[in-house]
Amino acid sequence: MGRSLIGVGGEILAQLGQPREVSELWERFRAARVVREEDEPIPFDWFVLALTFLYAVRAVHMADGVIVTGDPGL
Repeated sequence: MGRSLIGVGGEILAQLGQPREVSELWERFRAARVVREEDEPIPFDWFVLALTFLYAVRAVHMADGVIVTGDPGL
């Protein structure tokens, strides 16, 4: 997947089968990248940037302190 925001965002979405706290989402994201040895590590700031991108395009939102997929307005 590399380091593109869309690619990293897709990896984040893949970890959101259920609502998760940011710290839990980060740990699951990192663990998934370790399993795929061809992917280089992503620093936390790049993870946050991708998460912000997902929020901007309304792919995720925050509800009761956890990250949830989808647009809250729908």
